[in-house]
Amino acid sequence: MTDITEKQVLERLAKVRGPDLEGDIVALKMVSGLLIDGGKVIFSINVPAERAEELEPLRNAAEQSVMKLAGVEKVIAVLTGERKAGSAPVRPAPSFDQAAAVPPPMQMQAAKAAADAPNQKAGVPGIKSIIAVASGKGGVGKSTTSVNIALGLLGQGLKVGILDADIYGPSLPRLLGISDRPTANGRILNPLESFGLKVMSMGFLVEEETPMIWRGPMVISALTQMLREVAWGELDVLIVDMPPGTGDAQLTMAQQVPLAGAVIVSTPQDIALIDARKGLNMFRKVEVPILGLIENMSTFICPKCGEQSDIFGHGGARKEAESLGVPFLGEIPLHMDIRSNSDGGTPVTVSAPDGPHAAIYNDIAEKVIDRLHAEGDNAGPKIVME
Repeated sequence: MTDITEKQVLERLAKVRGPDLEGDIVALKMVSGLLIDGGKVIFSINVPAERAEELEPLRNAAEQSVMKLAGVEKVIAVLTGERKAGSAPVRPAPSFDQAAAVPPPMQMQAAKAAADAPNQKAGVPGIKSIIAVASGKGGVGKSTTSVNIALGLLGQGLKVGILDADIYGPSLPRLLGISDRPTANGRILNPLESFGLKVMSMGFLVEEETPMIWRGPMVISALTQMLREVAWGELDVLIVDMPPGTGDAQLTMAQQVPLAGAVIVSTPQDIALIDARKGLNMFRKVEVPILGLIENMSTFICPKCGEQSDIFGHGGARKEAESLGVPFLGEIPLHMDIRSNSDGGTPVTVSAPDGPHAAIYNDIAEKVIDRLHAEGDNAGPKIVME
């Protein structure tokens, strides 16, 4: 295979005219995040967010130009851009031709899966159980909880991976202290590893401060690729850190992925519990077992005096679990150590494995395993070798 150089790619991109046919996208410094991995070329094109849909042909032209290079097998161009204050975010419509950001066979597979859902749920070879960690809204600490539960399961001697399904706001690179980019074997990506976990996130492919301006179909295709075109190997459990809410991406994942169960994360106050109930009901409607409900930020513990304060209330999630007839998995306090270690990329379950907070996450992980066993054969996906 001919080695592809950055200079060659930029020379091809310099032939693509910028918006309004002024200059070229390289001279205008619109190209960023260029990654070359074998025959795959990935890059971002920075555009005004309010013009994203209008400039979709520019993305197609850039991909087509780079595809003409000898040795290039696949090109992924992503439109990114900052949104002006007071304007609505605009995401480009996906192109379903040969120049689309997701390979056409993958798009056809995703479209067929969506049409056949919820009856067709092809398993992921090598993965025994897939667990979704979800919330009805953002800001409840779902990603921090996902990571620490995954590490708790790892501590139980299981082989564990974690998928960051939040395309618009990926958190796992920061939470797990990963700054590398994945390598590829043809069209199959190799997951990165941290603290013994196998990890995949859109955050590995774009800069941390780069906003994604994709429409729903492109998000769904990307999620399908990160799940099914990654060399996960043999795993006992794959944790899927779901995006917040109950939109297209969440519903598609619930319908297309053979989930062994879902864990719902909420804070104690009523407004959060209302949204948690919506997320729980979504999984029930697509016949995904509810493994339990977690109350995060259950109480604030002062790092100086140790006094507890119920800033967001206390016990609301436990009562909600009782009223809905689902297991209650535990309460996690709002504590400085959990926050600071998460921000620093050293989750509390590995930075202080013998501490009280790690003990809480480990206890929740044990309950999750018990719930998987309780669900029996109905909880586990049928592994389909493709």
